[in-house]
Amino acid sequence: MSVDALVIDASAALYAAASDEGFPGIAADTLLAPALLWSECTSVLREMHLRGEISPALRDTALARIVGGPIQKRSPRQLYVEAIRIAVDLGWAKTYDAEYVALARLLAVPLLTRDARLRRGATRLLQVVSQDDIT
Repeated sequence: MSVDALVIDASAALYAAASDEGFPGIAADTLLAPALLWSECTSVLREMHLRGEISPALRDTALARIVGGPIQKRSPRQLYVEAIRIAVDLGWAKTYDAEYVALARLLAVPLLTRDARLRRGATRLLQVVSQDDIT
């Protein structure tokens, strides 16, 4: 399955950035994300390195791919209001994941995630795909 555009969350972006294929392994013309993605990815890479789960070389490679990669930042005015609505509707205390869902809804595109909890909630509101669906 190939799509024109996708909203990609941090879990999917990190997986792609740390893989041998990188982002070319995702069959989408345009990858979009809220500004939150870059902070989340940086934080997760730091935590993974501190726990000894990844090497400094992989951390640096993944970070370079995230920062210099094909993901385009989108922050429409309604993003945060929509994120709060979604968090309330889904019973989520925090709005971080809701930002990805909100952006996908506002842009009317699928959401790409590897996060099972996010997938369970978001599928009630929009199309959610996994890496396997679009490679």
